[in-house]
Amino acid sequence: MGKYVTVSVKVPLEVKRKLEELGIKPSEVLRRAIDEELRRRELEEIERELSGLDAILNKFSKDFVVKSIREDRDSR
Repeated sequence: MGKYVTVSVKVPLEVKRKLEELGIKPSEVLRRAIDEELRRRELEEIERELSGLDAILNKFSKDFVVKSIREDRDSR
């Protein structure tokens, strides 16, 4: 892996105590939550970009796409 930085978070004392009682490591939970949020936001961004392509892709007929693929295959 690459370089690391420290990210800190403040939680109420009671939350910290409950984490300790249950043997939960906050760093693991936070890493997982950050990874999941990043993945979710990246997927949202990709979906926005793809929805913008609908208008362009709808201009091509199914027959045109099939014909183009066949021509490409035949040219190899």
